[in-house]
Order: sequence, then C-alpha cells, then structure tokens
Amino acid sequence: MIYPIVAYGDPILRKVTRFIEKDEIDLTKLSADMFETMYAANGVGLAAPQIGLNIRVFVVDGTPFSEKDDDEDGEPDLSLVDFKKIFINPEILSEEGEEWSFEEGCLSIPGIRGEVYRPEKLRIRYRDADWNEHVEDYEGMAARIIQHEYDHLLGKLFVDYLPTLKKQFIKKKLTDISKGNVDADYRMRFPAKK
Repeated sequence: MIYPIVAYGDPILRKVTRFIEKDEIDLTKLSADMFETMYAANGVGLAAPQIGLNIRVFVVDGTPFSEKDDDEDGEPDLSLVDFKKIFINPEILSEEGEEWSFEEGCLSIPGIRGEVYRPEKLRIRYRDADWNEHVEDYEGMAARIIQHEYDHLLGKLFVDYLPTLKKQFIKKKLTDISKGNVDADYRMRFPAKK
C-alpha cells in the first residue's frame, strides 16, 4: 500500500514519536508499505511520521547513493549497496567524528534542499522486523541517512539546521508546501489544504 507523504506544516512532523511494543503492529506489512511508499517517491529513507504514524520506526535504502560517484575519490559508495533496513525503536547511542556537509532534501518538503552538517559516525541500537535487537556502527552517507530519518522521530526536520538567512529565504516556499501549492511526483497529504 502506498501512503500519501505528509507535507511540511503537519503537526505530526513536529511530535516526538513513541516506542512500540512487540506484536503491537504487523511489522512485516508496515515495512513493506513503507518501502513501497518510499520507492514510489524516489526516496532513500522514510520515517513513520511522514505517513502519519506517531511511532518510532523508519526505513532506509541507500542503494541510489551506491550508484553515484559522490565521494571524494569519484568512486561509488559500495557500503550502501545492501543498505536496506527497517529500524524499530532506534536509539542513537553516540555520534562522533568531524561534521561534514551535504545537500539534503526531504520527501515532506519537496523542491527544497539545503546544506546540513552532521557528525560522520554513529552507533545505534534498534530492533528489526523479527524483533531482534542490534547495536551497529555506521559512517559516511549511511550515517547521514540514519541521522536524517532519526531526526523525524524527534520532531526535527533538515530545515531546522539551515542558517537563519536561508530559513528566511525559503519561508514562503515552506508555507506554500503546507498549503499544497507545490509540485511533487508522488501523492501528498497537506495540512492546510481544504
């Protein structure tokens, strides 16, 4: 099932999500629906609040970044080839390393991108769809994708990290998005659209 993506301005995008209990939700169906929704919107990550659910879950698939030559040496990032996961009840345990910049976007904020600085490494604890617990380390683009989606679980958006001048520059565009005055190649749910 493909869900509409919740647009900027919807209060659910600003709420801190709640942890879920084992067997509370059909995680196999939820993860399949979230991946299907993410792929339909050409995303590399999708958090539950972006489909209107106030729960601590996100999915990622870094494969599109593994095919690009975005790193310094011009080679594709092979660490992202099989980077397809669901993160249930995730908790970032630590972040470290030098902060680096990358132009981020968000399915809930179509047409807007901005440079965001994030630490290069992290350690995260989470459960998978079979409720097995994992503690894993990530770095580079994989860490960035996780940090971006994890922010959604805390009610944060990438635009929160932008400099004040850039925020002022995009203010009208953000208002337009919340009203549904935006072109997106996927279905969206707008908070202010009547």
